[in-house]
Amino acid sequence: MAKKREKSDKPLRKGYTTGLHASFAFKSALEAFWATKSTATSITYKMDNDDLDVTKGCEIVVSVSDKFENIATNKIAHTPYTIGSLKLFAGVGVGVVTKDGLKPPKGYPAINPTPLKAIENIYRRFDFIEHQLYATISVTNGENLAKETANAKVGVLGGLSILGTTGYVKPISASAYMDSIKTELQVAKSNGYNQAVLTLGNSSFIYAKKHYDEIQIVEIGNFVYDALAIVQSLGFQSALFVCGIGKATKVMQKYKNTHNRFGSIDFVALKEQIQKELGVEVDIESTKTVKGITQQLKKLNQVDNFYKMIQQESIKVLEEWFKTLTITVTIL
Repeated sequence: MAKKREKSDKPLRKGYTTGLHASFAFKSALEAFWATKSTATSITYKMDNDDLDVTKGCEIVVSVSDKFENIATNKIAHTPYTIGSLKLFAGVGVGVVTKDGLKPPKGYPAINPTPLKAIENIYRRFDFIEHQLYATISVTNGENLAKETANAKVGVLGGLSILGTTGYVKPISASAYMDSIKTELQVAKSNGYNQAVLTLGNSSFIYAKKHYDEIQIVEIGNFVYDALAIVQSLGFQSALFVCGIGKATKVMQKYKNTHNRFGSIDFVALKEQIQKELGVEVDIESTKTVKGITQQLKKLNQVDNFYKMIQQESIKVLEEWFKTLTITVTIL
């Protein structure tokens, strides 16, 4: 879990993507090979930044050779990218794509199109037309680092992905988080799933894994509306939300994002709704949590009815927002 940041006026530091670092290292290795006509290796370290990024400080290694036996590849069988006379393989610690739905094609190294294009542009500057060359991009300890990511879930095995669109890492980026959600949903859809299972919180994710295939389960943080918009745009038929009673109550009250900075539960409105629907009165002066209200309702034998009310009303809100989706809600 990320540590809470102390409030500071100091601007958050940006960084460079793994893709940009890999292209720098490729250029350096290629120049060394050009000069020596022998196997060349270049190493770079991913610069630090203020993003929540497992690859910060990682060692990225690029090797170039005219002899295949002089390079070390990911042991998972894969097809290299062909750039002129160059064969570009996933090295040790860089993953191989094993499922449909990602930007790199299935069966190839997990190198996104932008860094791949940058590597191609660098290679085209050199006159290697008649020389068969082999290259790898590796990440030291990449296979272990990848366990802290969703790579295995989306079908990238044996290491990290070489990522990048602009070349820069923006710290704590909501757009990056949404990109991750979209990628996982694309993989699920491409592999034949028509129901997306969206979880809010660790307990919800653990529950969902016991009842559904992990490939169709996506942790969405607090991004309820934005995640559903992606689900709808990708053509899913249905979505299941798995969450706690507090998050479900926020959805019922039409919060599109359930993070506290977007507002708190209106307990006056909740009290009135409970009185109207369940015919009982709760004391909102003694508690300002849904859990506290649940404990009161337990003494009145109304907990099941309360959960059912929240479930039904939250579904109404979600289906009002997204009329083409069939939406269900499971409250833990």
